Amino acid sequence: MEDFIKLNDGSMMPRLGQGTWYMGEDKNKRADEIASLRLGIELGMTLIDTAEMYGEGLSEELIGEAIKDINRENLFIVSKVYPHNAGRRNIFNSCKKSLAKLGTDYLDMYLLHWRGRVPLSETVACMEELKKEGLIRNWGVSNFDTDDMEELLSVPLGKNCRVNQVLNKIATR
Repeated sequence: MEDFIKLNDGSMMPRLGQGTWYMGEDKNKRADEIASLRLGIELGMTLIDTAEMYGEGLSEELIGEAIKDINRENLFIVSKVYPHNAGRRNIFNSCKKSLAKLGTDYLDMYLLHWRGRVPLSETVACMEELKKEGLIRNWGVSNFDTDDMEELLSVPLGKNCRVNQVLNKIATR
């Protein structure tokens, strides 16, 4: 099995990663959670998935602490923006807050967490601006169904979407 997936722009993304939902919420588990993230990285799971929603930013802060002494170029960090923050008014601030908590100056992938009320054309335009500013390398969506994807691909630059992260937990299979 290949360790990486080639995205439609030619860039590479690790096939497996570490999810961090619920991490950072319990201070008593902090040291163990940091140790588990670092062990995962040592074992080759260099993709770390988080979201501004996870612990209302506490997960991102925990990751920032876990990776502070690791070469950033060896990691692939994914975060997600709340749908209500995915428009011109909030997305830039949300992205910068995530970057500060993570202790990095760019995200490898930034995802719209799920479909919201902000028009997809506005979200796509904002994602493209974040990319031009160097704050993100690529963008995508999460939890989109077929109709959502068809609409996304019909808006200007919607085809620049690199991934649709779908729910895929062993516990729910």
